[in-house]
Parts: sequence; structure tokens; C-alpha cells
Amino acid sequence: MPRPSTAEAEIAEELAVVRPALLPAYTGALPGARAAVLTRLWRGLTHEPLPWVAGREDTRSGVVLRLADGRRLEGPASDPYATDARVTAVRLDGTEYDDPARLMTDLAVPHGDSFAAELGHSAASLALSRAGQRDFGGPGEAAPERDWEWEQRVVDGHPFHPNCRSRPGFSVAEQLAYGPEHRPVVELGLVPVPAGECLVSGAWPDELRDGDRLLVPVHPWQAAHVLKRAGEGVAPAGGEGAARAGGEGAASVRGGVGVLAAHPLMALRTLALPDGPHVKTAVSARLTSSVRDISLGSVAASAVLSDFGQAVAERTDGLLRITRTPAAVAAGSPDLTALLRESPEAYAGPGERVVPVAALAATGLPRCPARLARLARLALTVGLRLLDLGVALEAHGQNLLVVLSPDGEPVRLVYRDLADLRVSPARLARHGIPVPDVPDRMVTDDALALRRKLFGSLVAGALAGTAGSGTALRAALEEALPDLPRTDDLSALRDGPLPAKALTLMRLSPGTAGDQWAELPNPLRFGTR
Repeated sequence: MPRPSTAEAEIAEELAVVRPALLPAYTGALPGARAAVLTRLWRGLTHEPLPWVAGREDTRSGVVLRLADGRRLEGPASDPYATDARVTAVRLDGTEYDDPARLMTDLAVPHGDSFAAELGHSAASLALSRAGQRDFGGPGEAAPERDWEWEQRVVDGHPFHPNCRSRPGFSVAEQLAYGPEHRPVVELGLVPVPAGECLVSGAWPDELRDGDRLLVPVHPWQAAHVLKRAGEGVAPAGGEGAARAGGEGAASVRGGVGVLAAHPLMALRTLALPDGPHVKTAVSARLTSSVRDISLGSVAASAVLSDFGQAVAERTDGLLRITRTPAAVAAGSPDLTALLRESPEAYAGPGERVVPVAALAATGLPRCPARLARLARLALTVGLRLLDLGVALEAHGQNLLVVLSPDGEPVRLVYRDLADLRVSPARLARHGIPVPDVPDRMVTDDALALRRKLFGSLVAGALAGTAGSGTALRAALEEALPDLPRTDDLSALRDGPLPAKALTLMRLSPGTAGDQWAELPNPLRFGTR
């Protein structure tokens, strides 16, 4: 039995105090959680352009990485599109490692120590997430009815990121209180700010006003750790009212400050009100890779982007709906910001379900090759049509949702969160579409950048994560692609390597701004080498 890492031991100690009944399940989940994180890390090590990997060699038993300092790192063959693989150990110069944090520490590469700490936290938090799921989806579990219930079925987080559950800065009590996989009801604080001090996009609703002040929804973690407002109507994590397990909620007032009871979604800092919109809040902590605040530029551009998204969606013949952002507010800094976003449920017809692509495993769709192929055809039809118009969606499994008919067929798509799309002035001009007034970072005519944005998120992300393996992804694409219009973008998808964010390289390159990319084997030729 390996000695627990620092993060694993710290979580065990806290758990023994705040939820001792969960401790045996947490301890039992640790080996599988380490393997899940190690699997994601091994994918990055074997497929990303890491500067200290001098060469890679496929062998009969797996893969050998030759490091720049002469050492050898050996492990099993890695399918870059697999989600059900389980790497339990790799060997560094003959020494076996089953702990991703210890492996990264002993690799002794630049910035490896900080990444190792994140990996340790990811494995420990993943074990905590899994510990509370023993009966989830079992015989006594009702089928999800609401959109947030589907989101809370995604227990393991990002299917390919080694930091799939990394939540540094969150105590055990806070993870249990705010993590969607634990299914709490979270009470958002409402902080009053004079309207004259706020940047507002769209029409801030009357129910979130108090005279000449705007009531800004604030996540309780943000209130306690960043804004230091715990005790001003926002209960600290673990306290009475911080979160409730199950049940519906609504606006209420406590201590003169309003609160909104809401259900956390996959993004943790975005929550669904029981009978209203989704609320995206600022959480100034590094979750997975990014600090989850909301930039002032995103707030300012939200109304323009919302209108632009609706306009381009109208050109998809009803195959795509984009959720509206009716209002956004920033009260002086990215630390105190919020967006109100339309619920995807608005686009479901009678008997239909709206499910994030990342949660499709719970519907059984990935087990049906025909439906998987229809999903691929639908998603690529929409994605390539918008790309030709000049809009590259970041259509990963969290942003992209699919509307399922009553019998489970994918019939159309819903897309949310427009902050990271890319627009091409030249392509838009060819179709007579004005360029929206959006931040400069979103504007490019570089075909490679546009294709990376779409293909890296949709094919290497959403569709690969749903298919679960390179073989299944290949079969779905072979079925879907012949029906699509022939364009240069489609040719690039068929003939070249598939771009994917180099998630491990990015965590080991803290001084490099923006995305970095890996080139994965083209899934259409997967297994033919």
C-alpha cells in the first residue's frame, strides 16, 4: 500500500472531522483516483510536445519515452481518445510509480513541483468525489428531470485533463458544500452595490435591485476567501445555510442581505436557479487550469455576443440554439462579477431532454454506435457550417448540449458560454455578416487558429470523450463525414493530425500565455499504423 500523498492525507484528516462516515469510501477510492489521474497524465506525456522528451518509441509492450537527460520512462500503449483506459503504473529508469504526483516530482522538470502538487490534489479530490457516489445511478435513483441533475452526474470532471478534479484552496467542507457531484444546494449571496459603480451589459432584472443598488450574486467561496464578506448574509462553508443537500430553493433574506438557493453545474461557479436562469459567478481559484473569475471585457461584450450568437444560429436551419445572456454586471473588478444566462431547458420540446455532451454516458447513447454517429454528423454539420460563416465554437463537452428526443435520438444542439469563441472578419464578410464589437483576442483570420478552436474542442474533446476510444471515434466519423459538404475545413479534418490542447504542457509552462497545442493521430487512421 503506497504512502498517501500530502493532499490525500490532508483530505483524510479533514474528512474525519467534517464527514467521518465518508472516510472508508474515500480511502477505498484512492487507488482508482490515482490511476485515473495517472492515465490522463500518461496521455499528455506520450502525445504532447514536451521539450524534455527527446524521443518516443512504440514497443510490443507499450511506449518508451527517452528523456533529454538520458532516462527512460516506460508505460502502456496510450489511446489519446480513450476515457475508460486505466494506467495503474509506469516505470522511470526501472522504478515503478503508481502515484502521478510522485512521478512528476521525480521527473524533476521545470515547474514540475507545482504541477505535482496540483496532481496530488486532483487525485485526492477525485477520490472524495467518487466516495459519495456509491449509490448514484443505482436502482433507487430516479432518472434526471432537470438540466442540473444531468450535470451533477459528471463525477470525474474533464475526461483528458490530469487536473480533472484539482480544487486547491477548497477545504473538504467546501468541496462537499459546493461541488456539483455532491449534489448540494448552494446559497449565493446578494451583495448590494451602487448602480453608478457597476458596469452593466443588458438589462439587470428588477428582482435583483434594491433601490439605486444592484444586487450582485456572489458565490459563498468567493465571499469568504476573496471578498471577505462571510458573516454579511453569506454563510461560510460548512456552516448553517452554506449549502443544503437536495430540495428546491428560492430567494430569501437573512441578516438584511438576500440569498439565492441554486444548484451547481459542472463548472461549479455556474449554478441553476430552480425556476429561472443560470447564474455564472466569479470564483477566483484555479480549478482545473484556469482562475474562474469573469473579465470586465467579457461582461462588457456579453450582450453583443448574445445577439451575435442568436443571429448566426439562425443560419443553421434550426439545428443549433444558443442560450441568451440577458444581463451581466461587474462591480469594479473581475472578483465581483456575475452573468445571468438562459437555461438550456428553454430549448426542449415536450418529452425532450437537454443533456451536456459530457453527461451523455448517463443516457446510454455512447453504447449505441448508430446514435453516436448521428451525434457526430449533427455536431460536425453545425460546427463546420458556422466555421465556414466565420465563427469557431469552443464546443467541448461542457459548453455543448444535445437535445434528445423522447426515444433518445439526438435532434439538435444547444451551445452556451460564448466568451471563448473565435470570429473571422474575412469569412464573416464573405457572407455579409458584420463583425461584432468583441475583445481583440476573439478576432482572427488564421485558418489554423480557427480550426484548432473547433476541432480541438469538438472532435478531440466532446466527441472523443463521448466515444470513449479511438476505434469508436473513428467509426462515428467514418459514418458522419461522407454526408458533409466538401470544404477546405473538412479536408483539414480528414487529412491532417487532430489538434488538441496540450493540457500537461500548459500546466508546465506558466510563463507562456494562451493555449498550446498537440497534434494527435488522425482518428480516421487510428489503429492503421
